Amino acid sequence: MAQFGTLSDRLTETFRNLRSKGRLTPSDVDGTVREIRRALLDADVALEVVKSFTASVRERALSDEVNKALNPAQQVVQIVNEELVGILGGQQRRLEFAKRPPTVIMLAGLQGAGKTTLAGKLGKWLKKDGHTPMLVAADLQRPNAVTQLQVVGEQAGVEVYAPEPGNGVGDPVKVAKNAMKVAVDRQFDTVIVDTAGRLGVDAELMKQAANIRKAVDPDEVLFVIDAMIGQDAVATARAFQEGVDFTGVVLSKLDGDARGGAALSVASITGRPIMFASTGENLDDFEPFHPDRMASRILDLGDVLSLIEQAQQAFDEDEARKVAEKIATDSFTLDDFLKQMQQLRKAGSIKSMLGMLPGAKGMREALDSFDEREIVRTEAIIQSMTPQERALPKILNRSRRLRIARGAGSTVTEVNQLVNRFEQAAKMMKTVAKGGVPQVPGMGPVPGASYAGKRQQPKKKGSKAGNPAKRAAQNAAIASGPQAPTAPTGGGFGLGGAKNPKAPTEEEMAALGKFLNR
Repeated sequence: MAQFGTLSDRLTETFRNLRSKGRLTPSDVDGTVREIRRALLDADVALEVVKSFTASVRERALSDEVNKALNPAQQVVQIVNEELVGILGGQQRRLEFAKRPPTVIMLAGLQGAGKTTLAGKLGKWLKKDGHTPMLVAADLQRPNAVTQLQVVGEQAGVEVYAPEPGNGVGDPVKVAKNAMKVAVDRQFDTVIVDTAGRLGVDAELMKQAANIRKAVDPDEVLFVIDAMIGQDAVATARAFQEGVDFTGVVLSKLDGDARGGAALSVASITGRPIMFASTGENLDDFEPFHPDRMASRILDLGDVLSLIEQAQQAFDEDEARKVAEKIATDSFTLDDFLKQMQQLRKAGSIKSMLGMLPGAKGMREALDSFDEREIVRTEAIIQSMTPQERALPKILNRSRRLRIARGAGSTVTEVNQLVNRFEQAAKMMKTVAKGGVPQVPGMGPVPGASYAGKRQQPKKKGSKAGNPAKRAAQNAAIASGPQAPTAPTGGGFGLGGAKNPKAPTEEEMAALGKFLNR
């Protein structure tokens, strides 16, 4: 969620300053609330929302619930988190489907907010959920809007009803009415109506949207708003609420680099819940909006639940079980590694998934510099190998690696790095599968942890020491023949033990000195 980056950093820094305090004074609370107010205003949150939010945080922070807390700073973070959930809408609100299909969903918003693309995303999401949606091209004003919806519908695998060519030709109200009859006849259970927008709010726009709403009597009217428009979000949302009214909000372009004030203002100002969020350009970059999870992301507390849901949708349990068995039996190959990477890509953007981890803001520079195309290059290298080479990487000699590099459009160095990383990963996964704790390169052993790797073999009897001085002494002892055992005279810790009565000869010492000084 790039648009909350600045806000999240400011809030995280504010709370970090509180952790060193054992008790919060009223001046500490006032200073914290002041920093929160500045952070929200810089994020383009509406002023009335900021005032209400900070007043509530200050009142609760000065109450007995903080004074009696063992860790006041953590309690303040919890208060801010709960207040953020409140202004984001409280609880998640799902789509309400009609008792008698079809369920009609009307999209409204300004031109450029992303309604047409969102219609395809919503249609694909509903189709995955077992519904049979149909898209209706009722935006007959914007140039090529009908064509765009047809292309998006084809990519999403969803039927599109477009009887008029658009570009100013056709009656959108008549198209919406006829679409209801077609949906009933062809048994579509959901109808998504894409309406026209304007560059700004005007009477003509509101009249057309109100007429379409009256004609189709939608079960849901979703107001699509660009999350990057800042303070204008409040005025636009109020205008649509008065002119058309809507039942829910959809935030589009939530992957942008703006400050995200729309997301924190619209739900609180209009009293309508945020139901969906569009997080990218791909049709799969679409998710239901969870206020509690979004608040956790803003405060850098992570969003593990969303991460688990994405992983469950992308990964096959049977395939995962097979991979686990291969790891345990030391038969994990580059082919299996390739399949795992491909499943990981299906789950969505790796950068966004890493951003859902708690404390991810501390890895901001690493995440920003992460190149998603690196996985594509890795796939190309593995796919340039023969099946035998994928199964047995040890046979990859210099000529084979040169051929693979040429086939993948990479260098031999990149091939070598991939093979080395794979071997290290395979060893670590095998150690984990056996119940051990892998030793990460660059880190020392974990205290108290048992390692399932190779155990140190006891030194063979009669083996010579690696130290030249000790080896010379051993040679001297061997040359002098077996010695009679003597009673130990040293202490229990090896101190004051008996010395070897047979000292090395002058020739041996000269040879040793020559060896050490060479």
